[in-house]
Amino acid sequence: MSHEIYINRCIELAQNALGKTYPNPLVGSVIVHDGKIIGEGFHEKAGQNHAEINAINSVKNSELLKESTIYVSLEPCSHFGKTPPCANKIVEIGFKKVVIGTLDSHEKVNGKGKKILEDAGIEVISGVLEKECQELNKRFFTFHQKKRPFIILKWAQSKDGFMDRDFKPTQIGNPLTKQFVHQLRSEEHAILVGTNTALHDNPSLTTREIAGRNPVRILIDLDLKIPGDFNIYNEEAETLVFNSVKESNEENIKFIKIEKENFLENLMGKLYEHQIQSVIVEGGNFTLQQFIDTNIWDEAIIIKNKNLIVKHGTKAPNFDFEPIKVEDFRNNKIEFYRNVLF
Repeated sequence: MSHEIYINRCIELAQNALGKTYPNPLVGSVIVHDGKIIGEGFHEKAGQNHAEINAINSVKNSELLKESTIYVSLEPCSHFGKTPPCANKIVEIGFKKVVIGTLDSHEKVNGKGKKILEDAGIEVISGVLEKECQELNKRFFTFHQKKRPFIILKWAQSKDGFMDRDFKPTQIGNPLTKQFVHQLRSEEHAILVGTNTALHDNPSLTTREIAGRNPVRILIDLDLKIPGDFNIYNEEAETLVFNSVKESNEENIKFIKIEKENFLENLMGKLYEHQIQSVIVEGGNFTLQQFIDTNIWDEAIIIKNKNLIVKHGTKAPNFDFEPIKVEDFRNNKIEFYRNVLF
């Protein structure tokens, strides 16, 4: 069997932990002996064993390891963090070959893991299904390369392009798209809204519809207008409040002071400092349009009701891009976009 088949299996394994490994990347690993998979594993949660270690531990007959090839979707780490370096463990065991999907752009790794293996005399092959492995960790790579989170814009609109009717909360999606949104929230690191959306909708921004972790909630409230008894301040999730008034920690809420000038640029820097790797922007027209106009976005997801005509209300953002994919959800459709310009 070819290397691509085993690296593809690594990707499948890694996807089991989507949304659970932040700030670490998604990684899967497979161990092959004499053309057969004898062990596999993935990184399940930050602070726990990395994928390679889980794969090694899953092998029943450890005597076969020295005669085996280990496959991993991302270059083995070479530094001490919450766990020891995987590259050192691979050398210690004495694998005859290591096949890597893509190198790790993190400054603490970035080719160093591969070099440790090669210096130990292990045959190393890298760049197998490289694009697919980079896509798997698009959040991780964007975060470390661009020094900002991976940004996903998301909103729902009527057939005639409105986000609500008469400026009041309006149900545009259906139960299927609602479940999709909650699944999306569970997979991303954080979710962001502005003052108007928080006042207007009083959202919880949690994953009520599915079993999954709640994202970190980010509230842009420069003048601290949101009352303390609103849902966004409840204890269901950590909340970061970016404002121009105060800097303080209060249980699960962090108030982070930020300058109003060059706001989005400053915000990206602050989110990078706080290790937020991905953000769903679920704000209203004003907040979304700021991200669109400054071209600070990576993906966009637009839920469109095929039948609902509103005529009067909040207009959806100006967004002149072609979707890369469209999926039907009964009377709704979801359009998916990628920003290829940034």
